Amino acid sequence: MLLDQFKARAEAVGSEVHRFETKIAALQFVIAFLQKERVADSPGDYAVWGDCLFLQRIQTDQLAGKVPGLKFNVTREAVAAAKIGISQMDWAAADTGTVMQESSDAAQRLASSLPEIHVVIIASDRILPDLTSLFAKVNVRGVPYIAFITGSRSAADIEKVLTIDVHVCKRLVIVIVDRLNGSLQG
Repeated sequence: MLLDQFKARAEAVGSEVHRFETKIAALQFVIAFLQKERVADSPGDYAVWGDCLFLQRIQTDQLAGKVPGLKFNVTREAVAAAKIGISQMDWAAADTGTVMQESSDAAQRLASSLPEIHVVIIASDRILPDLTSLFAKVNVRGVPYIAFITGSRSAADIEKVLTIDVHVCKRLVIVIVDRLNGSLQG
């Protein structure tokens, strides 16, 4: 099963993987996660969440009220002071545990690349067997920005060579949702 393979591969490279049947269950997990990580309305403790399909039909002002420090206006300044970024990925490859985002939206890029903790949301039906299948779905020539994220690691661990001034998240949390397009009731 693709989901089991994806979970095993993603966890093997240091990711945390959580699966939920409904959008509401996934949202409850994200809220609890942000509270557990002590997201607060102070620099260094913010969480930023880039606009995405998952947020449709969610009252973001009410959600921000439940988690002070959660910001939906993703700016460079907000992300620079955030410890958690939340973004939705477009595809995933089960054979490597890789998630992929195709977007020219700067808010999605910032939320997914700068904070030390990155929470990824992906629909279970967007998990494909391998990168070859993924490339068959993506028009790489027509997309100005594509990010592939496989696990979390320290910058000193890239290709076993110390790399200076490279940012990688220290913690990657993947939230898989079976019924991502469903209403918050289901």
